[in-house]
Amino acid sequence: MDVTEALEAHKNKFKTIEVERLLPVDFDLALLATFDQNPIEDSSFSGNNDEIDSFLKDYTRQGTQLLINEIFKLPVESNDLGVVAKLPEQKTVIPREKPLPKGKPLTRWEKFAKAKGIQKTKRSRMVMDEATGEYKPRYGYKGINDDQGDWLIEVPDKADPLEDQYAARKTAKKERVAKNEARQRRNLEEAAAVSQGKNPRDVRKGELEREIRLSKTSTASLGKFDKKLQHEPKVKGVKRKFAPAISDVKQEKESSMNILQKVVGNEGVLNVAKAIKKSRK
Repeated sequence: MDVTEALEAHKNKFKTIEVERLLPVDFDLALLATFDQNPIEDSSFSGNNDEIDSFLKDYTRQGTQLLINEIFKLPVESNDLGVVAKLPEQKTVIPREKPLPKGKPLTRWEKFAKAKGIQKTKRSRMVMDEATGEYKPRYGYKGINDDQGDWLIEVPDKADPLEDQYAARKTAKKERVAKNEARQRRNLEEAAAVSQGKNPRDVRKGELEREIRLSKTSTASLGKFDKKLQHEPKVKGVKRKFAPAISDVKQEKESSMNILQKVVGNEGVLNVAKAIKKSRK
């Protein structure tokens, strides 16, 4: 039985995998991309819309065929997904979707270390305590410098012999912790000011002026008779305006009706849900 004609007819149903291009085509297999710089002749678009669509589909298929041919030339390996190809390194430089993250501003210690050329060295977290022969943390809870557990404390020179040294150590530790927390807050505030492009000293100065203005409102005179501080900025007060005690009867009636309307009207002044919660307490 001769099946040559049947095989030839079946073969003609499929297009060839060999594609010819005048100029070499560039590939970036890591992105599964093909860059074809061959010019398209104007005669290809001289027909109607159906012919143009057919040409574009065929041209796209040829470019895809070139990419698939290159992928089949790559080395392959077997894994849980099956036989896969090993893609090479990416060659095309793609711009970032988002801008580069800004670096964190340097702390006071980092600025000092950079100016003095101090290199950061990694030290072990645990150190040997010669008194107990055990390893303890270098700092923190139950650290090597924690002196709160001493059962005997020597009274320092020039100290009150009747002073409780245990209480003095606790007070000193609380002061050190508070000082460290204040330094941490100061570093965070300075870093936030630098990230916004502001001078930390100017930001702190503005905060102090705002606190002074707020403190003036704690007295009945709103700071009018308070003692002025040295270099204290002049605070501009706001004069309160009071309605006249004697006014037109028509104007007074209108004002009273406005107040009544706010109380019993449906203007959303009274929060009914909040009032119900308070009444249940």
